[in-house]
Amino acid sequence: MSSAPLPSRNPVSPENLLNPLPLYEELRQSDPVYWSEDLHAWVLTRHDDVSACFRDSRFSANRVKMFEMQGGALGPDLLADYLAVARRQMLMKDGADHIRMRRQTMAAFTPEALSSWRPTIYRTIETLVGQVQDQGRMDLVKDISYRFPPLVIAEVLGIPSEDLERFRAWSEPLAEFTGPGLGVDMVEIARQANKATKELFDYLVRHIAKLREHPGQDALSQILTSHKGNIGPMDEGDLAVTSTLLLTAGHLTTTDQLSNGIYDLLTHPDQLQLLRDDPGLLQSAVDEMMRFSPAVPFFHRIVAEDLELRGKSLRKGDLVFLGMAAANRDPAVFPHPDRFDITRGHLHSRHMTFGHGPHHCLGAGLARRELEIAVEVILRRLPGLRLDEENAPRLKYHSLVFRGFEQLPVKW
Repeated sequence: MSSAPLPSRNPVSPENLLNPLPLYEELRQSDPVYWSEDLHAWVLTRHDDVSACFRDSRFSANRVKMFEMQGGALGPDLLADYLAVARRQMLMKDGADHIRMRRQTMAAFTPEALSSWRPTIYRTIETLVGQVQDQGRMDLVKDISYRFPPLVIAEVLGIPSEDLERFRAWSEPLAEFTGPGLGVDMVEIARQANKATKELFDYLVRHIAKLREHPGQDALSQILTSHKGNIGPMDEGDLAVTSTLLLTAGHLTTTDQLSNGIYDLLTHPDQLQLLRDDPGLLQSAVDEMMRFSPAVPFFHRIVAEDLELRGKSLRKGDLVFLGMAAANRDPAVFPHPDRFDITRGHLHSRHMTFGHGPHHCLGAGLARRELEIAVEVILRRLPGLRLDEENAPRLKYHSLVFRGFEQLPVKW
């Protein structure tokens, strides 16, 4: 009896981008620290390795040189504005600089702040669902997922609602550049990402200057006026840089995570019914959605010094892809990892979807709150929700970094 053929080890081959799970399993078992010639990078797929690397200072978050090399290969100064912002981002900082910026930002993400946003989140999703409730069908992405997170984050950050379309227009090229798909024009994508970065940053500098003069109850005003011990408030330039991340990453990842999670519920009707019968499982269900189909399957790190990992020699400057989606399917941590099970309980807390360690996603609390409230409202107000069998779902991102739906037709 012949065994099934092993998958191609190219992580960005069309078949692996469409269905990466066989590759994750094969690498976890036979080559968990894998050098990919296709990526010119190491690929890590075991939970303990991914978790350890997120905590290990020898794996640097500063990936600016990677983008500088990419920009240099595409054309002189093509990414000048993008790189100027990237160099200042908290996401690219290590050590003391990262700690300082994170502490300056934490005022907007305290438990008290999260509780204060609940009415905004509820009002937003109730309004969106109410607009489609009588239609009997919709595209979940277009009608709910794509609209919901930016409406919330804009109100949280004090951004006028009339400017939302501009933020969507800025977010898309930035996401496309961070996680490009196959067969794309990288020069044009880089040009659009650079343009979007400059326009978004300039807008935020002006917006934050107004808040400095007339602070409100929004998160940016809280960050501007907060003091943590001997750490003063964040200056306007750094706050504008941080806000670009909150607006773009918070919008795109939560959009995809909501669509992915609803799809998983609808394709596992036993779990959907379990949640309908026991709403107390909501938090556990949302954690399982994030474990099972994370919106960000991989994240990058740079090796800061020569080191050994599972017998492999990693050299300073090497690029590393930390496989959060692969770690989330590791049977050493999650029994029956390919089973969608909303009753996993405490095991949920070990998923890698929000990262781990010092760079654990700053907006994780907000994203979790948005997802829990959105799922609760959608299921309550659309009790017959199911996939629309006449219109097939369509994946949006064919890349390693982002995964979500371009179209998710549903009916009730």
